Amino acid sequence: MSVSVAVQANDPSFENVWDELNWRGLVAVSTDADALRALLGGPPIVYYCGFDPTAPSLHLGNLVQLLTMRRIQLAGHRPLGLVGGSTGLVGDPRPSAERTLNTKETVAEWVGYLRGQIERFLDFEGPASARMVNNLDWTAPMSAIDFLRDIGKHYRVGTMLKKDAVSARLNSDAGISYTEFSYQILQGLDYLELHRTYGCMLQTGGSDQWGNLTSGTDLIHRVEGRSVHAIGTPLITNSDGTKFGKSEGNAVWLNPEMTSPYAFYQFWLNTDDADVVFRLKVFTFLGRGEIERLESAVELEPFRREAQRALAREVTVLVHGADATEAVIAASAALFGQGALDELDGETLRAALIELPHADVRISDTVVSALVATGLTTGAGEARRAIAQGGVYLNNVKVDDEAATLESAPLAGGSAVLRRGKRTLAGLFFVD
Repeated sequence: MSVSVAVQANDPSFENVWDELNWRGLVAVSTDADALRALLGGPPIVYYCGFDPTAPSLHLGNLVQLLTMRRIQLAGHRPLGLVGGSTGLVGDPRPSAERTLNTKETVAEWVGYLRGQIERFLDFEGPASARMVNNLDWTAPMSAIDFLRDIGKHYRVGTMLKKDAVSARLNSDAGISYTEFSYQILQGLDYLELHRTYGCMLQTGGSDQWGNLTSGTDLIHRVEGRSVHAIGTPLITNSDGTKFGKSEGNAVWLNPEMTSPYAFYQFWLNTDDADVVFRLKVFTFLGRGEIERLESAVELEPFRREAQRALAREVTVLVHGADATEAVIAASAALFGQGALDELDGETLRAALIELPHADVRISDTVVSALVATGLTTGAGEARRAIAQGGVYLNNVKVDDEAATLESAPLAGGSAVLRRGKRTLAGLFFVD
């Protein structure tokens, strides 16, 4: 099975992928940097990254890891994509409170979803072919006594208590259960198993997981007497300090049914000027020369938002494919009168409109009532004045009659676009 993301090569201006990872700002913390540079610049190695099924889809934080894995694979190294069938049953410690444990059936179902998403970003053919693994395969057969005798004896409680994730919870009102406290041992076991079975020499993950990453490097050093490595990527935040990947309290998911391609594209398009260059480095495979050109464009002509449009296109193609990306770009243009609304497919149009203020309407309703229902005006009087002033558009056609109805408005998928002025949009969804 070949990789399906639109990526064929790393930036040729870097001789060593370690240098590219650093230029892109993807190394927040690591084991010995010189040793890692030599390792990644030498013969192919096996490396891994783990993804726990705590939801039915991966999100933007996981995308950092997927693209990092892909960059290292493009340099000739062999990835192991691990889905946490066992660690997903336990849950890593959150900073504030215990996780709600999902059922075994739910976790198993989500393992399948995540596996499909991970596989899209890795190449399973050729000399650097990837492999998928599930840590339930080696933890399920292990008894509690074997786990404590063979693995637990290598851990010191004092060291475990010092891990950031654990200490944060110990200092909170919630405390921490033995279940979540033991998570770092399970992740250490994963690295040990992959090192023994596949010769795995490197694990990547988020820097907030550094305690769990080093759990594995320490365990292998104790048990096998060998030095292996870990790279922690930075936590991505917005320049104003707010959490990245959150839109009105909701995560931005890679599953198109949970975050539509249109909403996904708009998320990237709305990136702040202060954040866009770093996002281009982390989330795209554009080369250094092109990113530096876009950086100049941000400084000299920020109003054109060329960097944001490049970012939105590149990442949406990576996650949702070229066809879906072209469809959402066409929808974005058509909503503002720069394309034909009646040429859009109903699903794409509906996904775009659901992100706007919207209302359910009937074809017998008037444009005036639709303006009020969507909140584009505060009342019927204001709606009629807006029409009289020539500032109201239905499907990009100016409305001249204050008594006009929605009879001819439905487009594909039973929806329509209502606009007041140049930029204020709302969606109409027709019901019987």
